Amino acid sequence: MTSATRRAGLSPASLCLLALAGLLLSGCGFNAIPTKDEATKAAWSQVLNQYQRRADLVPNLVSTVKGFADQERRVLTEVVEARAKVAQMRLPENILTNEEAFRQFQQQQAALSSALSRLMVVVERYPELKSNQNFLALQSQLEGTENRISVARRDYIRAVQDYNTELRTFPGVVWASLWYKDAKLKQNFAVDESAVGQPPEVKFN
Repeated sequence: MTSATRRAGLSPASLCLLALAGLLLSGCGFNAIPTKDEATKAAWSQVLNQYQRRADLVPNLVSTVKGFADQERRVLTEVVEARAKVAQMRLPENILTNEEAFRQFQQQQAALSSALSRLMVVVERYPELKSNQNFLALQSQLEGTENRISVARRDYIRAVQDYNTELRTFPGVVWASLWYKDAKLKQNFAVDESAVGQPPEVKFN
């Protein structure tokens, strides 16, 4: 028995019981809620990163299109304004459990997706723009970013479904009531993408 153990008044038998209790709690899913909570936060960070990546592409994309299609100011303005609204959003710390804030986030991102979709339709009218090297590079980056957004959203949806299920079912519901009373169900994206807007199509034939 170590001096620290003696000072704590713990016998070898007590230590064994504590270790056994820890194993039993772990086996019963005691740590599942905080573990899955961290998984949702990590997945959400990826969602934000990919949406930010898309927003960062917009200024160069608009500038390039404007150089060939300045007369399409209405569509260009729509993209710029949608991007500005996304940039101006202030996400509260509790956004994952705040239904209204999460809904607004979805709406603003969907609005930018729709504006970009309309811009891509306009691009079809300008063969010189479609063959411009700067535009082709931006097109490729945007396409890749949209794919990463889809993957990040999918991973987040799965992580939140897993977390929320844990809070609603046994034994998670017991642990939540006893030890994790601050744990709340988290907001999720609609599985049906049409509910929040389709990602822009950026491929050209």
